[in-house]
Amino acid sequence: MSAADIQTERILVIDFGSQTTQLIARRIRESGVYCEIHPFDIDSGFIKEFAPRGVVLSGGPETVTDVDTPRIPDGVFDLGVPVLGICYGMQAMAAQFGGTVQSSSEREFGPARVFNRGGPLLSGLGNELDVWMSHGDRVTELPPGFVLSASTQNAPIGAMNHESQPFFGLQFHPEVTHTTAGAALFRRFVIELCGCEGLWTAENIIDDAVTRIREKVGDDKVILGLSGGVDSSVVAALLARAIGEQLVCVFVDNGLLRKNEREEVEATFAGKDGQSLNLVVVDAANEFVERLSDIGDPEEKRKIIGAAFIEVFEREAKKHDGVRWLAQGTIYPDVIESAASKFGKAHVIKSHHNVGGLPDRMQLSLVEPLRELFKDEVRQIGLALRLPYDRVFRHPFPGPGLAVRVMGEVRQTYLEVLREADAIFLEELRRANLYNSVSQAFVVYLPVRSVGVVGDSRRYEHVVALRAVETTDFMTADWAQLPHELLGHVANRIVNEIPGISRVVYDVSSKPPATIEWE
Repeated sequence: MSAADIQTERILVIDFGSQTTQLIARRIRESGVYCEIHPFDIDSGFIKEFAPRGVVLSGGPETVTDVDTPRIPDGVFDLGVPVLGICYGMQAMAAQFGGTVQSSSEREFGPARVFNRGGPLLSGLGNELDVWMSHGDRVTELPPGFVLSASTQNAPIGAMNHESQPFFGLQFHPEVTHTTAGAALFRRFVIELCGCEGLWTAENIIDDAVTRIREKVGDDKVILGLSGGVDSSVVAALLARAIGEQLVCVFVDNGLLRKNEREEVEATFAGKDGQSLNLVVVDAANEFVERLSDIGDPEEKRKIIGAAFIEVFEREAKKHDGVRWLAQGTIYPDVIESAASKFGKAHVIKSHHNVGGLPDRMQLSLVEPLRELFKDEVRQIGLALRLPYDRVFRHPFPGPGLAVRVMGEVRQTYLEVLREADAIFLEELRRANLYNSVSQAFVVYLPVRSVGVVGDSRRYEHVVALRAVETTDFMTADWAQLPHELLGHVANRIVNEIPGISRVVYDVSSKPPATIEWE
């Protein structure tokens, strides 16, 4: 299965600045169909060349009732393919076809019930649908040629479709999980109405990536900075399948890793499936920690770690002749950048996405086999490549490592204490079957001391904070309401088993206003 095969069936998602545009793309991909996000101001020539099987118009923060606000690009309705407008996309469609859109005093934000009147898109999904609304404007008069297909109490025109053309509009948001029939609706649109077969599967993506990697790098060697995170791990497994001995993986032990991280990486990638990763482990722990001595500013710590990594990685790369390519775990959200225009936010594609200045400094070409994939797709590919489940679904870990989880100055003794406390917290979450229920969990080492009593002895040691959050996109997050019994058990273990800690607290801050990480 070639790239041309699995990407010929593609949907164009036109972004009007909605916060949920990426969710639209993810729902389409989950239906087995490739899609791309492009801004509303793309020219008609690009749209025609892209040749989509269908078009989805996203929501957006603007109002169609203003004159100088985004409109649907020229040529969309001349493609002869189905078009689905969501929220703002529906309102723009209605306005451009001669309907009426007005601002309403009865705005809808949150759950709502839609009364389904059927039509090609909605028939068979139930008489009443639980959906998610987020709008102030609404269509008050259907454009000529359109008929009503759903309504709510506050939006008499909750959905519409053209009588003879495959044009559909939804006032609600089928991409969010609160809309119970959302997945079925997207599948109806892309498979039945757009005529796609559903070729975008993990197996086909892997076959396509292997083919493209081989065509791109030829007989050259490729070097990868393996962090042990899901993205770099999947890249390593993909490259190993594609080019075998041509791959060199460099894992830098910077002394800022979680407990047993180095050993786990070595166990996972030493001769994975009989394919050598040429794994090189560089012990640079002392070099990194010494550079961080007396440094308390978090941004300065990040800069020092970044510079040290470049030096160590470059030093190691020079030991390997024939390296022409640098592999990176860039994923699709990395290459979609929120850009300001006169209309506000829109998504544009960067020419490239790199980290740490490595390509410029080392004069290597980039190979990024994941740059078209969302994180959930990367995980599915990781499982298909037989990577361990725990590695594929591990919690995110910051690039600077534990250095930004030790508040203020980083010392070796602080890192050792933090590493043990963090391991206890994660161990107990797994034991309680809650690790996969939270999106991220970790421990923070605080530069304050507290009096405690252990046995008959007075203890004056540092404080650690437990942090666990729940989120779908990491842009916003709620603190996880873990059972009190679990938190008490974790705190008791940490204080009793680790001499350098006298007190444990739990962070109940949400994002915003707080960030997930403390530094």
